[in-house]
Amino acid sequence: MKLHLAQNANQNLITGYGAGYVNVNGQRFERHLIVTPTQIVHEWLVEMELSEAALPPVLQLAPQIVLFGTGKTLRFPPPSVLKRLIVAKVGYEFMDTQAACRTYNILLEEGRNVVAALLVV
Repeated sequence: MKLHLAQNANQNLITGYGAGYVNVNGQRFERHLIVTPTQIVHEWLVEMELSEAALPPVLQLAPQIVLFGTGKTLRFPPPSVLKRLIVAKVGYEFMDTQAACRTYNILLEEGRNVVAALLVV
């Protein structure tokens, strides 16, 4: 599916997604990635099950809120992951990757300090 929103030329907008890919500003990514308004971490080393080991690259970005796209279906992480996010005082939401892409664009347009951590499957 292609997404279209007004875009500030200096911000990363998710412009499409589908089975096995996410497009950011028209560039196709076929691996797990982290997207912020100003950065793309295109080699996010994470397993399909989120663990505490996956969090440092996300938390280093100092987000206000993190949207975790968990693949084709919604999957919740273990409590240790939630605890680490709470201790770091970072808002979070877990949803399927397509919903995370759509929500990221909405929060981006609102000017929020949002990070999308996406499992691409």
